[in-house]
Order: sequence, then structure tokens, then C-alpha cells
Amino acid sequence: MPSIPSKDLETFDNPQPGRNYTIRIEIPEFTCLCPKTGQPDFATILIEYVPNRSCVELKSLKLYIWSFREDGAFHEAVTNRILDDLVRACAPNFMRVTARFNVRGGIYTTVVAEHRDSAWEPPRLVNLP
Repeated sequence: MPSIPSKDLETFDNPQPGRNYTIRIEIPEFTCLCPKTGQPDFATILIEYVPNRSCVELKSLKLYIWSFREDGAFHEAVTNRILDDLVRACAPNFMRVTARFNVRGGIYTTVVAEHRDSAWEPPRLVNLP
């Protein structure tokens, strides 16, 4: 049975909930529609997060990203919606979504949106010699 797009995001238990570590996911084939012209917009989405109790399941993320293909959305709105939906699904300690949209009319657009749990203290940066 073929897969179909879905706005449902699944999670699984963080295998190391006591450790601060970063998960980076790069999605080079994001598409949505320009709400003004109906033409496709293409972007690379980078998701970086420090999980708390749960992690995003990648197959559901793939279907979630696919679900935007027929949606009309401004770059700023779709980037923030992705962040909000992911935060709602997995409640990370920290998450950053960067959307690098391909050139349109001679203009590149990059939108960065972040979430930080107010109770989370990031680890101190270690500078090695």
C-alpha cells in the first residue's frame, strides 16, 4: 500500500532522556505553493533539536513534510507552523527550524524559528585547545 501525506507526527521515547544531545534532520525536497501565484516554492528544511522525553519518528516526519505540497503558504508562516507542530508533538528542550527557500525573482529567503523550554538550561560550551 503506498504512503499518503499526513499532518500526524509520531514520536518515540528518547533513548537517553538524561543526556543533552542534538538531533539534526535535513530535508532537501520541501515544497509548498505560493499563496499569491499558486506556483511551487522549493526549500531545504533543517530541523535541529535537543529532545526531552520524546523524539520525532522520521517516517511520520516525511509524510508530514509531504503534506505541504498542495498548501499555499508564505515562507514565514510555513516555517513557524512546522516549528509549532513539532514542538506540540515532542516537547523538546530546544528546537530550531531553518527553511532555506530557493531563489524566486532573484531573491533567496531563509526563515529561522526557535523554541526553548523555559525550564531547560543548555550545557556550557566546552572549548578545546
